Amino acid sequence: ALLQISWGIDQSFPAHFIFGAATSAYQVEGGWNADGKGETVWDKYLHEHPGKAANNATGDVSADSYHKWREDVMAAARMKLQFYRSVLF
Repeated sequence: ALLQISWGIDQSFPAHFIFGAATSAYQVEGGWNADGKGETVWDKYLHEHPGKAANNATGDVSADSYHKWREDVMAAARMKLQFYRSVLF
């Protein structure tokens, strides 16, 4: 299994429970200057104020979903998510 969780009590969900996932631009997007897409609010802030994030981090690459979006969609499909919200679509 791609993801296994042990809840410790009852490991089932109601039949009507809907599983999904969502992403956040700063955490996963990357590609801040690719294809003319422009900066996110966080890109702009951290470029103008270096050192405001731990270890001088930026979202310039992050998880690089901008370039790896197909892999992200395939992972969501393997997890059988019923909903997937991406910052890219």
